[in-house]
Amino acid sequence: MKPTSPLMLSRHLRCGFLALALIAGGSLSLHAAAAGATEPEPTVAAAPIVREDLAKELSVQAELRPYQEVDLHSKVAGYLRRIDVDLGDRVKAGDPLATLEVPELREDLVRAQASLQRAEANYQEAHLNFTRLSMVNRGQPNLLAQQDVDVAQAKDSAAAAALGEAKADLEKYRALESYTRITAPFAGVITKRYADPGALIQAGTSSSTQAMPLVRLSQNDRLRLVFPVSVSYARMIRAGDAIEIDFGESSKRVPTTIARFSRRISTDTRTMLAEAEVPNPNLELIPGQYLTVVLKIDRRSKVLTVPVEAVAGAKQPTVYVINAEQKIEDRPIQLGIETPTKYEVLSGLREGDLVMIGNRAQVHVGQKVATKRVNLGAGQ
Repeated sequence: MKPTSPLMLSRHLRCGFLALALIAGGSLSLHAAAAGATEPEPTVAAAPIVREDLAKELSVQAELRPYQEVDLHSKVAGYLRRIDVDLGDRVKAGDPLATLEVPELREDLVRAQASLQRAEANYQEAHLNFTRLSMVNRGQPNLLAQQDVDVAQAKDSAAAAALGEAKADLEKYRALESYTRITAPFAGVITKRYADPGALIQAGTSSSTQAMPLVRLSQNDRLRLVFPVSVSYARMIRAGDAIEIDFGESSKRVPTTIARFSRRISTDTRTMLAEAEVPNPNLELIPGQYLTVVLKIDRRSKVLTVPVEAVAGAKQPTVYVINAEQKIEDRPIQLGIETPTKYEVLSGLREGDLVMIGNRAQVHVGQKVATKRVNLGAGQ
């Protein structure tokens, strides 16, 4: 092998150093190009500041009650001959519910009918006698004594009065007989049955503690939703105010209105009772159930609002505002009332400002961003 001369060795070393320099220079050029590249602009969701009507929400427990409910008594005492309904039966107004047996009442009715017949006969006789005497007296004035005519007239009047009294007695006993048939005063459901056939039923008008009702009738096709309102909010309640009912089965709420309220604060609970009406044509809802009522109180009209997702910080709330240069600006704000989706803005923002929605970790203050507008309207 031929030995390498010092000149050749020096040339080879220079070529190696040149190659290393070219490689290093290329690497530095790549790093410089990467450093000079523009940072990509992230896209963030942004919502405009708008004016809306807001109201603070208050959730309270409410109880479903029948729209009407009554224990039906008998007005006359007697034995229960027949009961036509049972627990859970639906009835219409006027439907028969029960029938009582009152033997002495039937006898009183027979006597009253006989008394009426006698009174009618007596009246016909007295009236006919008075009519004849009156005709004779008019035709021949001096033929009859005036006393005879006056006596006949008095008997006629007495017989007419007796006839009227007999008719009234008969009507009274007929009315009492009608009370032996208990009918439904309104359409509803039999929610309790107190007696069985053969039971002795005392008159409901009796002061005796033995007076027992026959059945309980409840109108359940329309219900009252009764809920307490704290004394702190009682002055804000008005008939016709919109409320929402949460049935607990889904997140959907059913809107309705306040139908009435007691206008009195209970000294025991420091609350006022209010009611809403709930249609229940299929009887799916059952009286005694508890639901949640969402009240709209402390109403504010046409105030600036910001989505709750845009606000961070508890003691000093702030929002990320996208300014005119499309850069992130951290801005402190002052908030008013809160709803599940929106805050009232008292200061720090103007109508039309864009605020970022979402995670702040993806951006930093001063960074330029692209925006994708989202419109969170009222109630969203």
